[in-house]
Amino acid sequence: MKAAIVSGPNQTPIYGDFSTPAAAPGEYSVTVTAAALSQLVKSRASGAHYSSSGRFPFVVGVDGVGRLDDGRRVYFLLPEAPYGSMAEKVVIKPSQCIPLPDDLDDITAAAIANPGMSSWAAFNERARLVAGETVLVNGATGTAGRLAVQIAKHLGAGKVIATGRNVEALKSLEALGADVTIPLETDGEMLEGAFKGQFASGVDVVVDYLWGQSAERLLIAAAKSTRGARPVRFVQIGSISGDSINLPGAVLRSSAIELKGSGIGSIPIERLVKAIDEVLRAAVPGGFMIATQATPLSGVEAAWNAKGDLRRTVFVGERA
Repeated sequence: MKAAIVSGPNQTPIYGDFSTPAAAPGEYSVTVTAAALSQLVKSRASGAHYSSSGRFPFVVGVDGVGRLDDGRRVYFLLPEAPYGSMAEKVVIKPSQCIPLPDDLDDITAAAIANPGMSSWAAFNERARLVAGETVLVNGATGTAGRLAVQIAKHLGAGKVIATGRNVEALKSLEALGADVTIPLETDGEMLEGAFKGQFASGVDVVVDYLWGQSAERLLIAAAKSTRGARPVRFVQIGSISGDSINLPGAVLRSSAIELKGSGIGSIPIERLVKAIDEVLRAAVPGGFMIATQATPLSGVEAAWNAKGDLRRTVFVGERA
């Protein structure tokens, strides 16, 4: 079969031939129609992600959309290595397969599932968001962050604060539900003041897609400015700005900050599947907006390192 294959650490996948997986009894064979490119996919392909096996070569891609032999449309995730979703065929267990709503097209479903799940699971599984609470999304201008703003509102957040470096993209979040926007390129003292002002007014949940310096500033501001030992549930999801931070121990001792992560390993797979199912079912009724760019799988090499924009690249079969 044709597939996007990575042969070693930090290499760009190539379009080539890979052995076709054979379904064992009780497994589904899926003809793939769409598979999205995400930071998770790139990180696992490079071998850097904590969930990477480190064994090469393999087919890249963690999830996708396709059709079963009986014609049913499904979303699937985490094919067993060395197979991945960016191929003509995958084999998957029924427990890792979700029927698609009739009103949700393949490309949108593939694009929205992983980034939408990242905040849906963080809010419901880790933060236990309660309707009416205030949410801060750190790194809200990327695909996952933009969806996090929309999902927070959909789940009943009373106020949503969005941060990001792209000022134009940050401004556009107001139409998606952001009540307050804070540019991260602001002068350090001004940025600290903006963070302190929001925590003084009350922030219940932070979902963080960046880590790095902005996360440090947020945690310190929360410790200094949150009043009356009010709990702040800080949920770490991504690390685009850096893998580590310098956090004084006094930040945790002097506050009621609850610091936790959300992702593969912190949430059981069956709960992640449930979160994706809920996102896919809510996507059309909730009016979730995501920009997509459909690209033939044969163009994976060019698209892999292309300069990103607000559109989520979705690889499709040559006949899709």
